[in-house]
Amino acid sequence: MKRTLLLLLLALPLLTIAQEKIKVACVGNSVTYGYGHKNPTETSYPAQLQKMLGERYEVRNFGHSGATLLNKGHRPYTQLPEYKAALEWAPDIVVIHLGLNDTDPRNWPNYRDEFYSDYTAIIDSFRKTRPDYVPQIYVCRMSPIFHWHRRFKSGTRDWYWQIQEEIETIAESNGIELIDLSRYLYSRPDLMPDALHPNAEGAGIIAKQVYSAITDDFGGLSLPAIYSDNMVIQQNKPFVVCGTADAGKELVARLGQQMRVARVADDGTWKVMFTPMAADGEKYTLTIEYDNKITEYKNLVVGEVWLCSGQSNMAFIVKESSHAKQSLANIKGKDIRLYDMKPCVITDNVEWDSASLAMLNSHDYYKPTEWQLQNKGNVNDFSAVAYHFGGMLADSLGVPIGLICNAVGGAPAESFIDRKTIEFNPTLVDILYNWRENDMIQDWCRGRAAKNIAKSSDKLQRHPYEPCYLYETGIAPLAGYQIRGAIWYQGESNAHNTELHEVIFPTLVDSWRRTWEDPEMPFYFVQLSSINRPSWPHFRNSQRMLAERIPFCDFAVSSDKGDPYDVHPKDKAPVGERLARLALNQTYGMSHVAQHGPVPERAFSFNGRTVIMFNDAKELTTGDGKPLRGIEIADKTGAFSAVDEGDIKIEGNRIIINRPSHRIRYAWKPYTDANLVNEAGLPASTFEIKIETNMRGRFRPRPQKQ
Repeated sequence: MKRTLLLLLLALPLLTIAQEKIKVACVGNSVTYGYGHKNPTETSYPAQLQKMLGERYEVRNFGHSGATLLNKGHRPYTQLPEYKAALEWAPDIVVIHLGLNDTDPRNWPNYRDEFYSDYTAIIDSFRKTRPDYVPQIYVCRMSPIFHWHRRFKSGTRDWYWQIQEEIETIAESNGIELIDLSRYLYSRPDLMPDALHPNAEGAGIIAKQVYSAITDDFGGLSLPAIYSDNMVIQQNKPFVVCGTADAGKELVARLGQQMRVARVADDGTWKVMFTPMAADGEKYTLTIEYDNKITEYKNLVVGEVWLCSGQSNMAFIVKESSHAKQSLANIKGKDIRLYDMKPCVITDNVEWDSASLAMLNSHDYYKPTEWQLQNKGNVNDFSAVAYHFGGMLADSLGVPIGLICNAVGGAPAESFIDRKTIEFNPTLVDILYNWRENDMIQDWCRGRAAKNIAKSSDKLQRHPYEPCYLYETGIAPLAGYQIRGAIWYQGESNAHNTELHEVIFPTLVDSWRRTWEDPEMPFYFVQLSSINRPSWPHFRNSQRMLAERIPFCDFAVSSDKGDPYDVHPKDKAPVGERLARLALNQTYGMSHVAQHGPVPERAFSFNGRTVIMFNDAKELTTGDGKPLRGIEIADKTGAFSAVDEGDIKIEGNRIIINRPSHRIRYAWKPYTDANLVNEAGLPASTFEIKIETNMRGRFRPRPQKQ
């Protein structure tokens, strides 16, 4: 129980304590009442709270369906019999969960300015119910309202978050502890059948939160799984260590010569921050002293940490690549550490059993793992692209490299974006609705998900391809752990709709940057490879332009390493190394490292010829020593045609075509053998550009060598 209440109770005569129970009043609306439950007296959150607290307490349910906090609302709680009964009972503890029904258009838009005073009046009324002491009062941030609520987009979504902010202000200004009922339920839409009311399991989660708030019992010390022996601390950034523990207790954390003391907050959370450190080759131990016990994490190093994510081409493992021997040879002389988040179930074309389906709903999607020192076994089973990226960084930087991989085969990008970001995106909010039938999501993804969950009768059954799911299970758990940046190989499951991906991808980058509170977090991705899929040239060109639009973002070309029949080409080492080149050049300031292939700067026609000028190239050439392939030009009608070998030549960083044009494109085939590279041997991207006009007098041919 709370310390203030405990002291007051101890001041009472022993006989009184033995005879009287601690009275807990649960004040609220239909969520408190247990609406939708077959037997609310057994499964509502107050009923479950009673079982958790035990005989020393008496919990009563004063919930009324449809109740509003606002006195001018359509059903004010203060005018209901439950309110009067709760006051007359004179409870020792009051838990208030109101506000959900105030999102009704009859209420918040009209009377929002009275919400603060009406809520404070209810608080004050309960403070006056006991002549001997002031009851312990808790104010709750509301449980979620999900997108399929009938008024979600018409106002409820916006008003809900405005009310949440108002409740936080009310709790702070009244010196009252806040219980956040959205903390765990916001990622569990499967527990809210009608988008508003938690089922019995959801009510149990609420009961557990209220129990912890009343008793300070949050289950003792707990840290996210990302903290383990052998972890890599991101250099030159504060090292944040966070977790949960019992409220009010103190812990002491030590790292090297640094010591931090933290008191656990009322909501059971704690955080310490160590001063940024530089990679120094030393091995560290992190210790956390709590409740007369010491937890140790050993063999820590300071270096560079990168998140490696996406779908199957990022998940593609070393031993299946064409460079497996090279990868294993790279182990020697490098300190590369792996945090490999493998799914418990793979999204193969099979029906999952009931145990797997239950794990997905409870967010137990990834297998338990910990940081590992590299060895032949774990490197063989690690992402090939990620490992070659890390290997090149280790060679060039000479510091330990930490690689976190949580790629999932077939996953669409929207599954990696946080829920609130999608809810408030005017385009992407619609991707949440009926996702199994929603053609904003690729039909292959929907078909595979339907196959996997065929044995489930739950209409809200979770799946890794569901929007937000992989963020909730794979990204959010990493949020407190500092990283340098992210590499990403994904797009195959979004290539059906290039225009929609142009909304999804920047939203994903923004979501992750806000998660890590780093608006300049580097984000490097792999452009789709080559395969006989018609939409891919447009998609690759779109990816190229997205990289130009998004700050601190760039891409690596992989179209020259594709396979016409296999979406999983095996030549992964060059792809990982091209990503590493981007990081070395742009993130680590190694300007001498060539970062990517020729980039078209502009194109124009002059005296019956067409000229394309390139950046990131001093001397253009072809990767195979053969004549240039892949250039097409369009006439006034927009019809493209290939350029004959005799009509095209390379001069330095320019391509000159002895024909006029209105548009020009390169490598515009689903599977392309286009061969333009720069002096570093790095390939040009698929591109399409418009020809500039009015170039008279602005171009001079390069003088011919004698």
